[in-house]
Formats: sequence, C-alpha cells, structure tokens
Amino acid sequence: MSAYELRKSALVKAATGEKREIEYPRKADGKARYPSEIYGENVFTLKTMAKALPKPIFSSFLKQRRGRQNLDKTTADSIAHAVRVWAMDRGTTHYTHWFQPQTGTTAEKHDAFLSLLSSFTPGGEEVTAIDQFSGSQLLQSEPDASSFPSGGMRTTFEARGYTIWDTSSSMFVQSGPNGTSILYIPSVFISYNGDALDEKTGLLRSNEVLSRAASDLVNLLEPEAHVSHVYTTLGTEQEFFLVDRTMYALRPDLKLTGRTLVGQLPPRHQQLEDHYFGRIPTRVMRAISELELECLKLGIPIKTRHNEVAPAQFEVAPIFEEASVAVDHNLLTMDVLHKVAHRHNLRVLYHEKPFKGVNGSGKHCNWALSTDRGENLLDPTVRPETNFRFVIFLLAVLRALQEHAPLLRVAISSSSNEHRLGAQEAPPAIISAFLGDQLNEVLNAIEENRPIKNFSVPQFQTIKVGGTVLDVKVAALPHITRDLTDRNRTSPFAFTGNKFEFRAVGSKQSPSFPVTVLNCAVTSAINEIVGELRTQMGSKSSPSEEDKLAVIRKYIKLTRDVRFEGDNYSAEWVEEAARRGLPNIKSAPEAFTYLIKDKHMNMLTTDTGIFSQGELMSRYHILNERYAKDIIIEAETLKTIVGQQILPAAFEYRKTLAESAAALKVVGVEAEPEVRILNELTPQVVTLQNRYESLAKAVAKLIDEESEDSNKHAQAAYDNVAPVIAAV
Repeated sequence: MSAYELRKSALVKAATGEKREIEYPRKADGKARYPSEIYGENVFTLKTMAKALPKPIFSSFLKQRRGRQNLDKTTADSIAHAVRVWAMDRGTTHYTHWFQPQTGTTAEKHDAFLSLLSSFTPGGEEVTAIDQFSGSQLLQSEPDASSFPSGGMRTTFEARGYTIWDTSSSMFVQSGPNGTSILYIPSVFISYNGDALDEKTGLLRSNEVLSRAASDLVNLLEPEAHVSHVYTTLGTEQEFFLVDRTMYALRPDLKLTGRTLVGQLPPRHQQLEDHYFGRIPTRVMRAISELELECLKLGIPIKTRHNEVAPAQFEVAPIFEEASVAVDHNLLTMDVLHKVAHRHNLRVLYHEKPFKGVNGSGKHCNWALSTDRGENLLDPTVRPETNFRFVIFLLAVLRALQEHAPLLRVAISSSSNEHRLGAQEAPPAIISAFLGDQLNEVLNAIEENRPIKNFSVPQFQTIKVGGTVLDVKVAALPHITRDLTDRNRTSPFAFTGNKFEFRAVGSKQSPSFPVTVLNCAVTSAINEIVGELRTQMGSKSSPSEEDKLAVIRKYIKLTRDVRFEGDNYSAEWVEEAARRGLPNIKSAPEAFTYLIKDKHMNMLTTDTGIFSQGELMSRYHILNERYAKDIIIEAETLKTIVGQQILPAAFEYRKTLAESAAALKVVGVEAEPEVRILNELTPQVVTLQNRYESLAKAVAKLIDEESEDSNKHAQAAYDNVAPVIAAV
C-alpha cells in the first residue's frame, strides 16, 4: 500500500471508524459519582495508611516523614504488608520503584509479589507459593546504574545503584495488562557511593534548604510567627499536540526525533487565531476526558483543559501542590496521556516544536512559597506597600534572577527547546522578570520614599484597595475585580498575582531541574538578605521598620535591572538588556558552560549544598552529551529521509517528465510545460543533493571527532551540523 493510500485509509478510519467510549463511574443507585469521590482512589494515602496500620506504627512513620527519626524495620515491614494487601485487593501482581533518571522521563522495573518457600524432605523438595513484600523490598531496589546517564560517574564495571522510596510521595496503583495492576513506589535514584543520578534527589534537597532559609527569614521578620516549615508549591501547565497515530507512523522524522524535519505549512494553520480556546474536537475531548478520569483516580488534580494556539495543540493544567509531588504528578500525567491517546488511535507529541511555522509547546511552571500555616509568602495582600514580608520575599526572587539568571537558562536548555525560545511565541533567552505596573510603582515609591500613585481612570474604573474594579459599561454585566498586574506572555519569568510563572520551561522536559535551580538561587538570595537584616539591626532582637526599609531600598536598587515590563520579543529589548548587563545566552552549549563557572557552582555546592562537585560535573557532561546525540539523531534521520525517499522520488519525477516530453515530441506535440517544470526542478534537485552530501559529511565528521570535552562536541554540533540540517 502506498503512502497516499495509507493516509487516505487513516482519514477514512478517523471519520468513520468505531469511537472509543468509556463509562463514567456511577454509584449503586445509578447516579454519577462526584469527582471528589473518585479522587485518589488508587492512591495509598496517609488516610488509607492510618486505617491499615496500628497507631504506634503510623505515628513512627509520621516522625520519619518529618525527618525526626529513621524508619525502623518493624515500621517498614508493617507498611509493606499493608500496602501489599491494599494493592493486591485491586488486582496488583507486581510492584516497581518508579524514579526519574536524567533522561527527561521516568523509569521502572517490575517485580512480582510471588515468592517461593522451599523445604526438603526425604521425598525431595517441596515448594510453596506465597505472596510476599518485605520492608527491605519497599525501601530500596537495585537497578543497573551504569545503564543510565551518569556523566562518567558510573562505568560498565561499576553498575550498582539504588532506588530508595521517597516517603513524601504516596504510592499508587496503575492498570497493567490483562486486568492486572502494578504498585508504583515513587523513589530517588543514587549510585553505590551515594551520588544523585536522578532529577528528584536534587529537588528534595533544594526544597529542604529553601524551607530552612525561608522559615528563618519569616521568623526574623515576625518573631511571633513560629513558622517551622515553608513549602515550595508548583502548578505545571502542560502543553502538547495530539495527532492521528496512523499519520504519525508514516513520519519517520516524528517517530525518531519528535519533530518534522521536512514538509510545509498547509494554507490554513493558526493565522486566523481561531484555535485558541476554541471548541475541543470530539475525538480529542474523549481522550482528554478519559485522561482526567485516570488522573482523578491517581490523585492528580487536573483543573483546566483547552485548545492552544496551534492546530491540534492543547493544554491541561492542575491545581497547585507541593513541588516534589507536583513534579511526580506532571510526569505521571504525561505518561497517562501517552497511554490514553494510544487507546483513541492518537499520538501525543511533547516536543517543544514538532511542526515548524506554528507555535510550539511549553510547560509553564507556576511557583510560590507557602508556610505551614497556609500563608502564601508571595501574596501581595491588599496593601503590598506596607507588607514588608511580601516585598522582601519578592526582592529575594528578583535577586536570585539577577545573580543566577544563567543557571535558569541552563535549566531550560535543550536541542528541542532551542527551536521555541525567542521564536515570537515563547520567552527569549534573556532572563528578566515582569511585575506589572502596580507592583513596580510600589517598589519605586518605597525606594523614592513617596506616596504611591493612584491607578484609577475615573471614566472606566474606580479604585479599590489592593486592586481595581472594572465597569464594562453594559448594564446587564456585573463589575469585575481587576488583578494587581496585567499578564506579559513574552516574559520568561512573570509575577501573576500571587506566584511567579516560569514560562521558558520546555514541554518535554521534567520540571525537576528548573525548579531545583530556582529553589537554590532563591535560597542563596534569602540567606544574603537575612545577613543584611542582621547587620542592619545590630544587637536588637528583631529588625525595626526602619531596618527593614533600609534593606528593602538597597535591594530594590540592586535588582532594578532585572525588571522589565515591555515586549521581550523586540530587538530593542535585546539592546536594552545588553546595556543593563543582562546575559543573552543564545545557544544551549553556551548555556551549559555556566553550570561549572565558579560563581554558580559555588552557590549550588558550597552555599546551598544541593549538589556535590562530582554530581554537578556529571550533570554538565550529561547535558552536553544529550545535546550532541539529539543533533546526530536528527541529522542521521534527515539523511535517511532525503537519501532514501525524497531524492529517489525527485529522480523518478524528473524521469517521468523527461519521458513524457520525449514522447510528446515524437508525435509532434509541444512539450513546453513539461520542459519548463523540468528546468525549474533540476536546479532544486541539484541543490538538495549538494546539501544532502554536505549533511552526510558534517554528521560523519561530528561522529568521528567525538571529543573528551563534551561541551566542545556539543558546540560543534550546534555550529557545524544544526545549520546544515536547517539548510536541507
């Protein structure tokens, strides 16, 4: 069957084929169950654990979870038994330690609960089958550490590694084959020597150091607060494309690289601006609805679904959660969506730029800080100008950006995200912060020691403390509350009411490392500000308002250059950013070098202690190696497509035209149309063949000249191969 016939068949099947329908869960009386009743039913929550364990055992586990004691064998064995019984009642036959190696995705190895007890009698061996799951099996497993990216930390003959249960993230079950289920144990992944080989370990460490630093600052500013823990909260807006799976199977470039390397835009794509928030296609709605149901059962609080800007592009977004749990849930959502899409004969594409010429996809990370009393430390409240706690935490984040913007650029850098960053659809490579007119006015007024300007425009709006009320001048419509800030979608790091939105994160990548880097940078800034406050207050037990204002004014002045309210896509901003001294890091290989520069390395290792120097060097090599490998895969894929499909098709077409023209001339008919097309086509084929040969030479040279200097190799891929891919 030809490619044309396959495409035609796929279109006919999509239009007329059987549609997958699922039954929404119902109660015994036939009424639909509420989402809140389904939420978390496949999760071994603390509430479920408390019912299954004796009170002393559960109390012991809570103390361990809070870091007050180690998990003893009795407690571990009791939890293992309880979760096995709970899981097997749901059809579970296997368990897996689910972890996040530095591959951008997750990993798992399944082990059965089935075990054998052997006894030997005079008649021979007697074997008894039992179901068993011990505390030691719950706590750790042993994958091959040398088979995952390690940046030189592990070699083939140094294979031992450990996955360790992350007790802060609840275990859950997912459907397996043939009506069975699998128990998933969220875990971290370390080497035999204890070095982090995953994404999650660094995130958990950064959450802890940020909690300590933020708690110290809150208690210094407000001694009566008695805050013992500050949580990093995160909400991830996941963008993606959904395409027909049969059509996807016909595209080797999409299958191997995640993006189309050849092709052209259709006459109508996104230029009418009618896809964003448009009606979700029926087939896609079925798939997303099934995704939401699966996520409900897994305790993932999906809140929003909608069309995105490009055709076949969509977004789902959850409610905020504690950061490490939010990351687990984001990666789990991506995995579940992949499975659900398959059931609907769809394929989900997470690549940041799967189709040239239309918008790509991101993963907007909405980040904030919350105390153990439930107070959001980034909430401006109704009078931000007198809320010194808010202002100081705001300035700590700005200071983090000012001092360590290159690290945030490292955290979002990949070969795939480069196609999106700065492409008039996503935040550019210059890291700046957007606060909005009112918060900028608050900071400027404090710095200049003057009253705040009134933002009201009497004929259209009236002032309200902490914001404004908009009157739409239509009697049937209610007045609405206007936020303190507008939204600037061109900003890579925007304040959006009571949180920061890190918009430059790629849709395909794990949020772990970007959030880890942000946590570390903010921790360093908070520690610096605490030092300034202590110096300013001298021997006093707590800082006075004058002490706070002195430090606030200092940091408003220090961080002014990193604040930008305009169009981040404009050429003027590039020039202005250069005048301000803000780094404009244009490529991923260049960005990677900042990870090991003394200033940033010291912050990540010595100042915050999140990574060892070895762990950081390992990540540096992994990032560079992955970049070069991605470019090589794209080049080899394009070379195959051009050499085996496009050029042969062009040669065959030329032959057909030539034979047609010759036949027409034999019978005395004018062949000018065929000859004209042939003359136009021939130079194009020659150019393509020349570029194909250049691509073959460039990628062969890159492979042959692989350097021990991983960054040099990545830079060569960027300089010498990526431009040739684009030219072809």
